[in-house]
Amino acid sequence: MAWFVPAALEGRDVSLVALSLDHVEALSVVGVDASLWAWTPVRVAGRSDMEAFVREVLEEQRAGLAFAFAIVLRSTGAPIGSTRFMHVSESNRRVEIGGTWIAPAWQRSRVNTESKYLLLCHAFDEWHCRRVEFKAHVQNARSRTALLRIGAVEEGTLRKHIVQADGTSRDSTYFSIVDDEWPAVRARLEERLAEAP
Repeated sequence: MAWFVPAALEGRDVSLVALSLDHVEALSVVGVDASLWAWTPVRVAGRSDMEAFVREVLEEQRAGLAFAFAIVLRSTGAPIGSTRFMHVSESNRRVEIGGTWIAPAWQRSRVNTESKYLLLCHAFDEWHCRRVEFKAHVQNARSRTALLRIGAVEEGTLRKHIVQADGTSRDSTYFSIVDDEWPAVRARLEERLAEAP
Protein backbone atom coordinates (compact mmCIF):
# COMPACT_ATOMS: atom_id res chain seq x y z
CA MET A 1 0.00 0.00 0.00
CA ALA A 2 1.51 3.30 -1.08
CA TRP A 3 -0.55 5.36 1.34
CA PHE A 4 1.52 6.05 4.43
CA VAL A 5 -0.08 5.65 7.84
CA PRO A 6 1.89 6.87 10.87
CA ALA A 7 2.23 4.76 13.98
CA ALA A 8 -0.07 7.20 15.78
CA LEU A 9 -2.41 10.09 15.07
CA GLU A 10 -2.23 12.48 18.03
CA GLY A 11 -5.09 14.56 19.39
CA ARG A 12 -5.53 16.51 22.60
CA ASP A 13 -7.21 13.70 24.53
CA VAL A 14 -6.65 10.59 22.42
CA SER A 15 -4.00 8.96 20.31
CA LEU A 16 -4.94 6.60 17.53
CA VAL A 17 -2.19 3.98 17.80
CA ALA A 18 -1.57 1.12 15.36
CA LEU A 19 -3.69 -1.77 16.63
CA SER A 20 -1.79 -4.89 17.69
CA LEU A 21 -2.29 -8.08 19.65
CA ASP A 22 -0.66 -6.27 22.56
CA HIS A 23 -3.94 -4.35 22.96
CA VAL A 24 -6.11 -7.45 23.37
CA GLU A 25 -5.90 -7.69 27.17
CA ALA A 26 -6.83 -4.07 27.83
CA LEU A 27 -9.52 -4.00 25.15
CA SER A 28 -11.01 -7.17 26.63
CA VAL A 29 -11.57 -5.32 29.90
CA VAL A 30 -13.45 -2.37 28.36
CA GLY A 31 -14.87 -3.90 25.18
CA VAL A 32 -17.16 -6.77 26.11
CA ASP A 33 -20.35 -4.85 26.90
CA ALA A 34 -23.05 -6.37 24.66
CA SER A 35 -24.35 -2.90 23.72
CA LEU A 36 -21.09 -2.19 21.86
CA TRP A 37 -21.73 -5.00 19.40
CA ALA A 38 -25.52 -4.87 19.06
CA TRP A 39 -25.41 -3.25 15.61
CA THR A 40 -22.34 -5.03 14.24
CA PRO A 41 -21.86 -8.30 12.36
CA VAL A 42 -19.56 -9.59 15.12
CA ARG A 43 -20.06 -10.33 18.82
CA VAL A 44 -17.36 -9.87 21.44
CA ALA A 45 -18.23 -11.33 24.84
CA GLY A 46 -14.81 -12.15 26.28
CA ARG A 47 -11.06 -12.23 25.77
CA SER A 48 -11.05 -14.99 23.15
CA ASP A 49 -13.64 -13.11 21.09
CA MET A 50 -11.59 -9.90 21.34
CA GLU A 51 -8.44 -11.70 20.24
CA ALA A 52 -10.30 -13.24 17.28
CA PHE A 53 -11.70 -9.80 16.39
CA VAL A 54 -8.27 -8.14 16.52
CA ARG A 55 -6.67 -10.97 14.52
CA GLU A 56 -9.34 -10.63 11.81
CA VAL A 57 -8.86 -6.86 11.62
CA LEU A 58 -5.07 -7.29 11.38
CA GLU A 59 -5.54 -9.83 8.59
CA GLU A 60 -7.55 -7.24 6.64
CA GLN A 61 -4.70 -4.83 7.24
CA ARG A 62 -2.11 -7.30 5.93
CA ALA A 63 -4.25 -7.68 2.80
CA GLY A 64 -4.12 -3.90 2.29
CA LEU A 65 -7.84 -3.47 2.92
CA ALA A 66 -7.69 -1.62 6.23
CA PHE A 67 -5.54 0.39 8.63
CA ALA A 68 -6.55 -0.29 12.23
CA PHE A 69 -6.04 1.77 15.38
CA ALA A 70 -6.54 1.39 19.10
CA ILE A 71 -8.11 4.51 20.60
CA VAL A 72 -5.84 5.34 23.55
CA LEU A 73 -6.41 7.94 26.27
CA ARG A 74 -3.37 10.20 26.32
CA SER A 75 -3.82 10.92 30.04
CA THR A 76 -3.47 7.28 31.08
CA GLY A 77 -2.18 5.36 28.05
CA ALA A 78 -5.19 3.04 28.35
CA PRO A 79 -6.89 1.70 25.19
CA ILE A 80 -10.64 2.38 25.28
CA GLY A 81 -11.76 1.28 21.83
CA SER A 82 -10.74 0.88 18.22
CA THR A 83 -11.43 2.35 14.81
CA ARG A 84 -10.06 1.93 11.32
CA PHE A 85 -9.80 2.99 7.74
CA MET A 86 -11.59 0.33 5.68
CA HIS A 87 -12.31 -0.52 2.04
CA VAL A 88 -9.29 1.45 0.91
CA SER A 89 -9.39 2.39 -2.78
CA GLU A 90 -6.27 4.37 -3.59
CA SER A 91 -7.05 4.52 -7.32
CA ASN A 92 -10.43 6.10 -6.58
CA ARG A 93 -9.11 8.30 -3.74
CA ARG A 94 -11.74 6.79 -1.46
CA VAL A 95 -11.76 5.26 2.00
CA GLU A 96 -14.31 4.28 4.62
CA ILE A 97 -13.99 5.17 8.29
CA GLY A 98 -15.66 2.48 10.35
CA GLY A 99 -15.43 -0.44 12.69
CA THR A 100 -15.45 2.10 15.51
CA TRP A 101 -16.35 1.17 19.06
CA ILE A 102 -15.69 3.10 22.25
CA ALA A 103 -16.12 1.76 25.78
CA PRO A 104 -19.36 2.95 27.41
CA ALA A 105 -17.62 5.11 30.03
CA TRP A 106 -16.23 7.36 27.27
CA GLN A 107 -19.24 7.50 24.99
CA ARG A 108 -20.88 10.92 24.60
CA SER A 109 -17.51 12.51 25.39
CA ARG A 110 -15.19 14.26 22.94
CA VAL A 111 -13.38 10.93 22.28
CA ASN A 112 -15.44 9.92 19.23
CA THR A 113 -15.45 13.43 17.74
CA GLU A 114 -11.69 13.77 18.15
CA SER A 115 -11.08 10.28 16.73
CA LYS A 116 -13.19 11.04 13.65
CA TYR A 117 -11.47 14.41 13.28
CA LEU A 118 -8.00 12.83 13.32
CA LEU A 119 -9.00 10.22 10.73
CA LEU A 120 -10.70 12.75 8.47
CA CYS A 121 -7.70 15.09 8.63
CA HIS A 122 -5.43 12.24 7.59
CA ALA A 123 -7.75 11.09 4.80
CA PHE A 124 -8.29 14.52 3.25
CA ASP A 125 -5.10 16.40 4.11
CA GLU A 126 -2.49 13.62 3.79
CA TRP A 127 -4.05 11.16 1.36
CA HIS A 128 -5.99 13.81 -0.59
CA CYS A 129 -9.08 11.63 -0.69
CA ARG A 130 -11.99 12.78 -2.78
CA ARG A 131 -14.48 10.83 -0.68
CA VAL A 132 -14.66 9.43 2.83
CA GLU A 133 -17.60 7.17 3.52
CA PHE A 134 -19.31 5.72 6.57
CA LYS A 135 -22.06 3.18 7.05
CA ALA A 136 -24.46 2.44 9.90
CA HIS A 137 -27.07 -0.17 10.65
CA VAL A 138 -30.33 1.31 9.40
CA GLN A 139 -31.85 0.90 12.88
CA ASN A 140 -28.90 2.47 14.72
CA ALA A 141 -30.39 5.93 15.18
CA ARG A 142 -27.58 7.04 17.49
CA SER A 143 -24.84 6.40 14.94
CA ARG A 144 -26.86 7.86 12.10
CA THR A 145 -27.53 11.03 14.08
CA ALA A 146 -23.86 11.32 15.04
CA LEU A 147 -22.76 11.07 11.40
CA LEU A 148 -25.21 13.76 10.34
CA ARG A 149 -24.04 15.95 13.22
CA ILE A 150 -20.43 15.90 12.03
CA GLY A 151 -21.54 16.95 8.54
CA ALA A 152 -21.75 13.67 6.64
CA VAL A 153 -24.43 13.46 3.95
CA GLU A 154 -26.87 10.53 3.99
CA GLU A 155 -26.84 8.85 0.59
CA GLY A 156 -29.13 5.86 0.81
CA THR A 157 -29.65 2.39 2.20
CA LEU A 158 -28.30 -0.91 0.89
CA ARG A 159 -30.83 -3.62 1.68
CA LYS A 160 -29.71 -6.99 3.09
CA HIS A 161 -26.18 -5.63 2.92
CA ILE A 162 -24.50 -7.60 5.73
CA VAL A 163 -25.22 -10.90 7.44
CA GLN A 164 -25.24 -10.40 11.20
CA ALA A 165 -23.69 -12.76 13.75
CA ASP A 166 -27.14 -14.23 14.45
CA GLY A 167 -27.75 -14.94 10.75
CA THR A 168 -30.22 -12.10 10.14
CA SER A 169 -29.72 -9.58 7.37
CA ARG A 170 -28.72 -6.01 8.07
CA ASP A 171 -29.65 -3.00 5.96
CA SER A 172 -26.82 -0.42 5.91
CA THR A 173 -27.27 3.31 5.42
CA TYR A 174 -24.33 5.01 3.71
CA PHE A 175 -23.03 8.49 4.41
CA SER A 176 -20.14 10.44 2.92
CA ILE A 177 -18.07 13.57 3.10
CA VAL A 178 -16.42 14.67 -0.14
CA ASP A 179 -13.40 16.88 -0.57
CA ASP A 180 -15.46 19.95 -1.56
CA GLU A 181 -17.27 19.70 1.79
CA TRP A 182 -14.22 19.03 3.93
CA PRO A 183 -13.28 22.67 4.78
CA ALA A 184 -16.75 23.35 6.23
CA VAL A 185 -16.87 19.98 8.01
CA ARG A 186 -13.41 20.56 9.44
CA ALA A 187 -14.40 23.99 10.76
CA ARG A 188 -17.52 22.52 12.35
CA LEU A 189 -15.56 19.73 14.04
CA GLU A 190 -12.91 22.15 15.30
CA GLU A 191 -15.63 24.36 16.75
CA ARG A 192 -17.23 21.37 18.51
CA LEU A 193 -13.90 20.21 19.89
CA ALA A 194 -13.09 23.70 21.15
CA GLU A 195 -16.40 23.84 23.01
CA ALA A 196 -16.12 20.34 24.50
CA PRO A 197 -14.74 20.02 28.05
